[in-house]
Amino acid sequence: MKALNITALTIGIIGAINWGLIGFFNFNLVESLFGIGWIARIIYAAVGLCGLYLLTFYSRTGESSYES
Repeated sequence: MKALNITALTIGIIGAINWGLIGFFNFNLVESLFGIGWIARIIYAAVGLCGLYLLTFYSRTGESSYES
């Protein structure tokens, strides 16, 4: 479970950095690396799924870190 948490958090951070680049500099890193094809859509979908999974972290904020 810890590997899933780390993976989701890493992908979420990458997505957040991409959105920051879009907001500040109008530069889409995913689009510049992968184009606007199906690979970029998969990356966007993965970021979205990780974001939904990271919402579950709110319910775990009071839990002990030893249980994960």
